[in-house]
Parts: sequence; structure tokens; C-alpha cells
Amino acid sequence: MMRKCLIMLCAVLLAVAVTGCSTQTSKTEQQTKDYSIKLGGSSTLSPVMAKCADDFTEKYKSWKKVQDTFPDEAITIFVATGGSGFGVKSAINSSVDMGLVAREVTSAEKEKLSNHKLYTLGYDALTIAVHPQNPIVKVKPNMTTAEIKKVFAGEIKTWDQLDPALPKRPIVIAIRDLGGGANQAFDEAVMKATPISQEALQLPSMGALAGKVQENIDAIGYVSFGFVNQNKGKIATLSVDGVEPTVDNIVSGAYKISRPLIVIAKSQPDERQQEFMKYLLSEQGVKTLADMGFIPAKR
Repeated sequence: MMRKCLIMLCAVLLAVAVTGCSTQTSKTEQQTKDYSIKLGGSSTLSPVMAKCADDFTEKYKSWKKVQDTFPDEAITIFVATGGSGFGVKSAINSSVDMGLVAREVTSAEKEKLSNHKLYTLGYDALTIAVHPQNPIVKVKPNMTTAEIKKVFAGEIKTWDQLDPALPKRPIVIAIRDLGGGANQAFDEAVMKATPISQEALQLPSMGALAGKVQENIDAIGYVSFGFVNQNKGKIATLSVDGVEPTVDNIVSGAYKISRPLIVIAKSQPDERQQEFMKYLLSEQGVKTLADMGFIPAKR
């Protein structure tokens, strides 16, 4: 029987269901629900999870083929996106089995997840990204943290205020919505609690943010290193305080706007969830993370 992939779109939630069908055709909806795994959170990490879920399902199709003691049930893995904050909250209230987080998990959040299991899959960075045809790429390829802060706070409003050689055109600020992990990571590394301009465009996902920078020559945004790698030639990045966002600089900490990519569970995952986590941390899972432009923790 052909395996089906179900993709369900909601206003603020994208759920990707990757389903493998076993030889039994009389499974009830309740049984499918009972044996599913639900992941949700970071819009940066969710595409990686969806790809791994697809590959895992394609490889095994039935839980019994993963481990003989498991039931002969179709593998169904749901991956939802809604931001890192959503990922943590959903893990806390158990609406997902594991939350996807693209930032540090706070002490207060960990207190609500007292028996949690945390897995760091890899690392990402927030690049200061612009359109490749923006003159700043050649005129001023490096910005200081202070300049970045003033731009995103709305104190510097036109490009020529950064450098007289740049055009006198309004700067279009593009950011993730306030529930995204990118917003928190950017605030901690750059803004330091200084409010971002009210004129900034808040985008619902990292993919949408990357798209805005690609389509608008005057846009500037903090785009994921992974998404830049997925769109080579379509997004240009600037150095920050003289440091380029390269793998070596991100891993060493020289490039300071970086963040972890985390999967967190409220308590010890069950056996099926542990098997999927083993896959994520395996050579195949690590390769998928790297192929999608991110930096695996296991190198």
C-alpha cells in the first residue's frame, strides 16, 4: 500500500503528518492517534524534523519494523510550527510529545519541566541579511553591534545614515514575530531589551523572513544561517563587529549572534519517541541537519 503524507495548514500552525501504512487496513482513528508522535515549535527546526520524520517513516513504515516488540501500527509523526515559545509551552502542557526550540530554554521554563529531557541537535546563527543587490554589500559589508541596534530600534531610518555613499531610501526592517526563538536570541545578543521599531515587519516564520529579504532590496533582517545556506546567492550577509557568520566562527563563539537547536520533552520519552530521537542523533539525522544548512552538535 502506498504511504501517504498529509499536510495540514492552519492560520498560525503548519502541521506536517508523515504517515506509513502497514498491511492492516482496519486501523481506527483512535489507534492512529494513540501511536502517533507529536512535535511542535520552532519554524527554523520544524522543516528539519519534517524531513527526518519523512525519512524515518519511509525507512520503517511500521513500528514493528523499528523494533519487533512494538505493535504492527503505521508510523505517524506530526510536526507543527508555531515558534520556540509555542514549542516550550506545548511541551509543558503536553499538547506535543516534544517541543522544538531554537534558543536557550530559560530557567523558569525548566522549572515547569522539572523532569525534562533536553537534546541539543545542533547550532544556528542569526545573520544580518540583506538583498544581494543592496549597495551596502559592497559599500559597508560590516556593521557594528551598535549600528545594528540603532537600525532595528528605528533610530537609523535610511541607508545613507549608515554611510553617505548609500542611497537615501528607507530601511525596511524584517523580524520574526515576538513568539519566535529568533526574537529572543536577537534581543539577548544585540538589542539588550531595547524595543524594536514599531514599523518593523513581523513575519510568521523564518522562511517568510528569509523570503522578505529576498524580495525587497531595502529589507534587512536577522535570517537563520541555515536558511541563508538553503538560498545561496539569493541572500547576502554582513559581518558583525568584523566577524563573518561562518561555521568556524559560529562554533568558536567568535560570531556572537548564535543559538542552539533543541528538542525538549516534559519527561522521559517513551520507547517509540526514543527510537525517533536515536534516528535524529544518528548519522542519517546529523546529515539531514547539515544538508539543510545547520551545524550539527555531533561533528
